[in-house]
Amino acid sequence: MTQPHLTNYHSHSLYCDGRAGMEDFVRFAVSQGFRSYGFSSHAPLPFSTAWTMEWDRMDDYLAEHARLRQQYADKIDLRIGLEIDYLNEESNPATPRFQQLPLDYRIGSVHLLHAPDGKVVDVDTSPEKFRQLVNEQFDGDLRYVVGAYYQRSLRMVELGGFDIVGHADKMHHNAAAYHPGLLDEPWYDALVRCYFEAIVRRGLIIEINTKTYLETGTFYPNQRYFGFLHDLGARIQVNSDAHYPERINNGRPQALAALRRTGFRSVVEWIGEGWEDVEL
Repeated sequence: MTQPHLTNYHSHSLYCDGRAGMEDFVRFAVSQGFRSYGFSSHAPLPFSTAWTMEWDRMDDYLAEHARLRQQYADKIDLRIGLEIDYLNEESNPATPRFQQLPLDYRIGSVHLLHAPDGKVVDVDTSPEKFRQLVNEQFDGDLRYVVGAYYQRSLRMVELGGFDIVGHADKMHHNAAAYHPGLLDEPWYDALVRCYFEAIVRRGLIIEINTKTYLETGTFYPNQRYFGFLHDLGARIQVNSDAHYPERINNGRPQALAALRRTGFRSVVEWIGEGWEDVEL
């Protein structure tokens, strides 16, 4: 029997850096009573990585989803998407190649920055690796790194072409580990608030990403901004960014409870053929 708010639209399978096949996630979601579930593999980049899908697997990805959606139609509503990075003006969610794909939805995210020498750097990593990258690739200039992250994030929002902003301020965890007290500094707070205001103006969904909550006690966005998002009238969705089937609900009950305490009265879920605000 399905339960209220048992949904997840940010997940990764073996088509990118997930740790199980798509059907393993579906079977686990069904066993846990999920009403709907969406796949959002990391979209192809202009170069190969260990964590993104290649273009030559796209047809298989779409076909496997179609097969599973039909097979499990009486048990769960399955949806297909992509998590698409903003890399530059030629590679981002709004580009025609991504827009022409037959997807139900798209997540826009930023994982990559350009170092001063032009090298592409993945800053979505462990705090230890992040510290090394900032020191070696950016000459220890954390403010430049944080500023570049939000500048790129704002440009992604300006260009559009997606439904959901993925882990909107994930930078905060690594940046605060590098420089404790950063989150209380006015310049940082101003960057984050400007970004959230731009997202809401565009009518985009902001996910509360719960992937690391059980390990770190941190949501993305940081819980300190839940009240601000509520006051802005943001549309919110709770996703676990699951890479393992057994983690599809990790942190989600805690995020939903935190949203209720903050005053949110609804979250965005897929109902029928599109996104709807569902009462908490």
